[in-house]
Amino acid sequence: MSTPDEIIHQTVRLKIMATLNALPEREAMEFTRLKQILEATDGNLGAHLTTLEKAGYIEVLKDFAGKKPRTRVVMTGSGRRAFSGHVAYLRTVLEG
Repeated sequence: MSTPDEIIHQTVRLKIMATLNALPEREAMEFTRLKQILEATDGNLGAHLTTLEKAGYIEVLKDFAGKKPRTRVVMTGSGRRAFSGHVAYLRTVLEG
């Protein structure tokens, strides 16, 4: 039996990863859109993104859209593999 990914297992981080996994590979989502989908605060989402970024599961991209700063988040290949493994673990738990 496989084991859970302790980084992804936390509820908010699992939601972040599931949301980003639904995007095409290497497509980024704006921080504000992710925050809206998860109904999270800036600080809470930022803290979880930092944890995922340190693990190498996501990249946080900062640039400008015109003169306005923009933060986007993209799942890495490593993140996709980790998420897939965690989903496989959850399926084994459900199948008993």
